[in-house]
Parts: sequence; structure tokens; C-alpha cells
Amino acid sequence: MTLLILIAVAFGGIALGWLIAFRGRPGLGWITAAAVILTSLWMRPLLEGEPWEPSLPLGGWILVAFLLAFMLSFGAPPIRCRLVTPILLRAAAPLLPRMSETEQVALEAGTVWFDGDLFSGDPDWERWLQEPPYRLTEEEQAFLDGPVEELCAMVSDWETVEHTDLPSEAWEFIKRHRFWGMIIPREHGGLGFSAAAHSAVIAKLSSRSTALAVTVMVPNSLGPAELLLHYGTDAQKRHYLPRLARGEEIPCFALTEPNAGSDAGGMRSRGIVMRRVIDGREVLGMSLTWDKRYITLAPAATLIGLAFKLYDPDHLLGERAELGITCALIPADTPGVQIGRRHDPLHVPFLNGPTTGKNVFVPLDAIIGGPAMAGQGWRMLMQSLSAGRGISLPSLAAGASQLATRTVGAYATIREQFHLPIGRFEGIQEVLARIGGSTYWIDAVRKVTASAVDAGHRPSVVSAIAKCYATEAMRDVINDAMDVAGGSGICEGPKNILARTYTSLPIGITVEGANILTRTMIIFGQGALRCHPHARHEVQAAREQDVETFDRHFFGHVGFVFTNLARAPLLAWSDGRLIRTPRRKAVLDAKGADEATDADNTQGDSRGDAPSGAHLVRGNALAREYQRLTRMSTAFALAADFAMGTLGGTLKRREQLTGRLADAVSWLYIGSAVLKRFDDEGRRADHLPYAQWAMQEALHRIELALVGFIANLPSRPAAWILRAAIFPIGARRHHGPDDRLARIVGRGILEGGSAHRTLTADVFLPPATELGLGQLEDALIKVIAARKGEQALRAAIRAGTLAASPSATLIERALAAGVIDSQERVLLESAALARAMAIAVDSFSPEEMRAPRTASLDAARARNDVDARRRSTGS
Repeated sequence: MTLLILIAVAFGGIALGWLIAFRGRPGLGWITAAAVILTSLWMRPLLEGEPWEPSLPLGGWILVAFLLAFMLSFGAPPIRCRLVTPILLRAAAPLLPRMSETEQVALEAGTVWFDGDLFSGDPDWERWLQEPPYRLTEEEQAFLDGPVEELCAMVSDWETVEHTDLPSEAWEFIKRHRFWGMIIPREHGGLGFSAAAHSAVIAKLSSRSTALAVTVMVPNSLGPAELLLHYGTDAQKRHYLPRLARGEEIPCFALTEPNAGSDAGGMRSRGIVMRRVIDGREVLGMSLTWDKRYITLAPAATLIGLAFKLYDPDHLLGERAELGITCALIPADTPGVQIGRRHDPLHVPFLNGPTTGKNVFVPLDAIIGGPAMAGQGWRMLMQSLSAGRGISLPSLAAGASQLATRTVGAYATIREQFHLPIGRFEGIQEVLARIGGSTYWIDAVRKVTASAVDAGHRPSVVSAIAKCYATEAMRDVINDAMDVAGGSGICEGPKNILARTYTSLPIGITVEGANILTRTMIIFGQGALRCHPHARHEVQAAREQDVETFDRHFFGHVGFVFTNLARAPLLAWSDGRLIRTPRRKAVLDAKGADEATDADNTQGDSRGDAPSGAHLVRGNALAREYQRLTRMSTAFALAADFAMGTLGGTLKRREQLTGRLADAVSWLYIGSAVLKRFDDEGRRADHLPYAQWAMQEALHRIELALVGFIANLPSRPAAWILRAAIFPIGARRHHGPDDRLARIVGRGILEGGSAHRTLTADVFLPPATELGLGQLEDALIKVIAARKGEQALRAAIRAGTLAASPSATLIERALAAGVIDSQERVLLESAALARAMAIAVDSFSPEEMRAPRTASLDAARARNDVDARRRSTGS
């Protein structure tokens, strides 16, 4: 009996210590457990009914002595720094990763934001939900509703492809309305818009034309304006920024070259500091030689932002002969500059091409920031890219995905097979669910990341996640949409809505950091050191031989690992139920709820739909998702530490492993963005299935990534420990969205309902007379309006009171039989004509196929008018 009591006390002590470790005090936890066990041994005589004496068995005294020595050596920092830490520092230094100068600069770029919470294993959800929401000012919204709508109306994707350029009036409109000055402050002549507005503009433009979106977004992304704002001299800002804002200068930025894509250190473009006599005056400047390619807007640029390596062999600027990567502004009409030729990026006709220069002499004042910034170009670029990468391409992905959702939601509603809309088939609904659910989270990532930039953050890791995973998801969404569209998606012509977006998919995947590199090297490679609470400080302290800093962070790191070792199994067993979820108000105030419902009803009425009413979800409908995501964050943090601890500096070369860890942390961020978007937008009931779909997908992807990581971790003992901690009752708990949810999500984007509209709010909607999306939207409205009559026809056919054949006279026979009335007849005939026009595809004569197809749009319009007249007369 005494033995059982001692065992129970021992387990109680271990449980108490485990709970203390769970709360972030692992050292105190283990000491508490040991103290409870020792005390029980010390009190054993009382349990056995014997006189108690304050003594311990020899083994107990040895254990006490060991604990005291351990506590003094490892628990007292002054003693530890003298006896233990120097030994650990010498042993650890060779194992820590070595970084090149360019890697170090990239690592230091930007700021740590919520990505630090994800690496901590214990995200602060209350603080996360208090981050500023995505909002546009009245002026920004007016710009979207005015000039952006007008610009979209000027451009046809098909015409742009046929003419290999935007219309001249679109170019002039872009300049006149300062589209290239969105990020330039008002005091310099720009619009001074927020990152949220910049993102919204690009999303809408990309729903109309990829070429148009790229033309506008590049000058507002990484380029001369961005660099001038942060690093330019006052004189450079005064001269260039107003001209860039007004479109008097067309900028490009030349970074990539044949031998330097992702590896900027391989750059061969060079500048030599020298003196040259110009107009009888000696000028200190640079002789530049470069060969750049893939440069957007280069064929039309008047101002070239150039990255090159600067050398000072004669030491005219100082003692250093090799100054490093430098950025300068070169007028395109400078002697020696060659520009104007074009690349053809998959027939997506945005201006893109090479630029070269040979012995181009410019004064040192051409360096952005002046001579003092010579050699600082890579740092400038990385700091600018740390935020900008999270705006433009995620916005393009959001716009393209919304266009796909809008298109397939309408097409699957009006297109019928086997006498049913194809959206009624579960196979189609499964694909529609992937399209709608992915579009929801892509837009969540876009909005949350843009809001972070507006709040003053420059989150380099989060920006890389947003760019990489949003563009990859866009590829999946468009591929799925092409499957639903079928033949209408693959037949080129002005009626085809998706073809140009489909063709342009690899562009977003490739630019601003190729996704393969971003996933395998940047997100986790930089994130592990950048966002981990201790790793970066350990590496820096080891490099500088700073014993005290290394001691503080090394032992903090050890405690961090043991905390997560204590947390991970408990969270796995409970499926996260030990985590407290953020407290939310039961519901928005009545005024807010009424305004949301009224806005939704107004939108529905304006499009001819029945009002749906945007209900608001009471309480925290996604409480379990917060808990599960915290559990996965703890698992990821533990896996990251095991990776760094077992592989050390070799980890950055194990790109398959770092890629899986990148997947895990990226889907953690995606899930977090979904939770925040759902909360920020008032917890709408019509959005709840999409948020649930996205969360189930995120949890599934995180689990897959961690399972794959553990299965391939080289140290098998470490893998066994990690599996026992993270998946003590087995993996595969999260299987992704189930069939029931997929059906709900898939059906939600059909029939022009609330979700169909609100999930695609950034899509430009052309007039009903326009081939393609305009006709499709018109057909959707008319088909929905005729639903009552269609249901009456089908009921009569099933009842046997109306014969299905011949179909050409079905409506007339139904009217004569009293199945429908005259108003329903008009609606049915109008819907039939609109449906036929919307599902028709383009065709061309042999002469049109052989000739330059600049006239094919007019020919297609003429054929469309003839077809409409023929169908309206029944001939």
C-alpha cells in the first residue's frame, strides 16, 4: 500500500511539474517534480507507521546533492557564465550556420510581426484580433469607384492581346489620374494612398486584365519611387517624385540579369568610379556597363533604376576598392543606354524587355541617396521588398481568383447538362468548393498583410508567405476554373474570360522571388533566425563571442524547447482544448447589423436577385479553430527547434525539410489571416462555411507538412521523440474539408447569391452587352429570374401533363396549357436566349486565323449580333 501511495505521489509531482512547464516555467517544473518525489521519500517512515527521522537513504542524499549542484551550475547565471557557458559556446560556434553578406542583409530586412507569435508556439489571439482591420478611406473608395472603373472599361483583355499593348487612351488615363503615384505622398504630387488602397486597385485591375494590372503595379512596387521615398536625397525627391507621379517619367527597375536571378551576389553589371572631363569641367562619376533582362516597362521607360556592383580602384571615394551593390537612376536617353526591345511573356502583352548599357557615364549624384549610399543597394532593395512583396502579387492573385469564382459560379448556374445546371452535380461542387474556399483565404491574406504594412510593419517573412502561397493557390484556382468551363475555357476569342489569366499564371509564380526558392530557402530559412525568440541572438552572440548574451539566449532557448515539449502532448491529447479562445462580443450592435443587412439587400436588388440578408454569427463560431491552430503552432515550433538542433548549419542545404517547415508556418499564417478576416468583417453567416473550409484546409496542410518532416528527419531518435510529442495518439486527425462542407461551399457561389457577390466584390463587372463576362452576368440574372417558370415546366413534364419534346415549342405549349403565364413566358425566352449567347464560343474563318487578328473582335461582335437576331426569331 505504501508503494502505491509513493507511486501516486510521484506521478502527482510529475503532473504538477508538467503543468508548470506548460505555463512556460520548465526549470521550475522539473525542480518541483523532483522536490515532490524527494519529499515523499523523506516522509516514507510516516506512511509505514514508523517514527519519522529527518534522514534520507544514501541514494536520496546523492539525488539532493545532484539537484543542488545542477541548480547552482545551470540556474545561477553568474556561476553558469563562468563554468558552463564558455564550454557550450566553443562547442556550438562551429555548428551554427554561416551566412554571406547578402544573406545577412536579407535576414535583417524588415520587421518581425505576428510571424514571431507563430514561431513562439503560443499565438496571442487577443492581440492579433486587435490589429487594425483592412479599411479604405472615402477618397480611396471614390478612386476605386471612379477612375479605376473607367480605366477597366477602356481595356479589353482580348484587344490588348491582339494589339500587343494597352490602348493609347489607357496609357494617357493612367498618367493623368496618377495611377503610378499611388505610393507617392501628396506633398510630392502623388495620391498618397494606403497599402490597402494600392492592393484594392491592383485586385480590381487584375480581374480585368493581367497586362493592365502589371503595368500599374510595378511602378508602385519595388522601383525608383519606393527607393527614392526611403533613401533618396531631398534634391532627388523634389526632382523625380512629382514627375513619376504625373507619368512624365516612365520608370523601370533593372535588377535581374543572365547570371544573377535569385543570386544577386552573381551580378556582373558593374560601375567604375572615375573622373571624366565633360564640357570642359572635371566630373566625378561612374562608368556603367550592364546587361539586364525581364525588366517590366523597360521598352517604354524614360528612367531606369539600375542595380550594379560598384568598384573604386583608384580610391577616389575612400580606402575600399569594392564598394558592393549600388542603386542609381539613369535617364534612358543617356549616351550608351540601349532600350526598347521586348520580351514576349507568354503572349501577355505588358511591356517587358531587356536593357543594356556600355560605358555609360553618370555623375555620382545619380546614386539613389547620393554618394553616401554607395554599396548600400542590396540593403535598400531587401528593406523595400520586405513589405512590397506582400502587396502587388497577392493582390493580383486575389483579383484573378475572384474573377474565376465569379465566372464559374455564374457558368455552373446557367450551363445545363442532363436537364440540370452543372453546379448541381457533386463532382462540380467539389471543384467549386476549392475555388470558393481558396478565394476566401487568398483575399484574407491580401487584406491582413496590406493592413500590417499600413500599421507600420515591414514583415519580410509574412510578405514572402503572401506572395508565394497566394500565387500558387491562384494557379490551382484557375486550373479548377478551366475544368469547370470546359470547352469555353480553351477556345480563344473575346468571349473567353479565363484564357489570358490561365496563360499568365507562371508570371506571378516566377517574379519577385521564384516560388521554389521562396518556399525552400526564404520563408523558413530566414524565418527560423528572424522570428525565433532566441536563435538569431545565439548566432550573433556566438559570432561576437559574447558570453553573457549567448548564455541568456541559449538557456532561454533550452527552456523554450522544454516548454513546447510539455505543451505539445497535452495540446495533442486535448486537440487544443486547454487553450483559452479570444472573447468576442455576442453580436455586432443592432445598427451595425442593420447596415450590413441593408447593404447586402441593396446589392442583391441592384442585380435582380432576391435579397439574402447578411446574418451575423453570434459568439465565437471558430473557437475550436483558434485552439487547433495554437496546437499546430506549438508543434511547428518544436519541429523547428529539433531541425535546428539536430542539423545545425547544414539545415539550410536540406531544402526538402525546410520546404515542409515553410509549408507549416505559411499555413499557420493563412489560417490566422482567415480568422482575422472573419472577425474583422463582422462574422457573417454567409462567409462562415468559407472560413471553416479554409481553416480545415489549413490544419490539414500543416499536419501533412509536419508528418512529412518527421518521416524524413535524418536523426531517427529525434524523429521518434518529436512524433511522440506532436502526435502521441497518431496523426491524420485533420483530413481537410469534408464532403458536407464542400457541398455547402460549392453551392454558395451558385445562383448569384450573397457569397457569390461578396467573395467577388473586387471584380470589375462590364456592361451586359460586352462579350464574355458581361454576357455571362446578364445571362445569370435572366436565368435566375426565370427559375419559377422553369420549375413549373419541369413539374408539368414530370406529372405527364406536358411533353418534353419537341423542345422548340415547349414554352408555347406550356403557355397554351396554362402551366406558365405570359410574363413567365417572356422571362423564359429571354433566359434561353441569354444562356445560348453566354455559352457560345468564338470561331474564326480560315482567313481570320491566317491573318493578323486585329480585326477579329469586330468580326466576333458582328457574328454575335447575327446569332442573337437568329435565336430571338427562332430561326
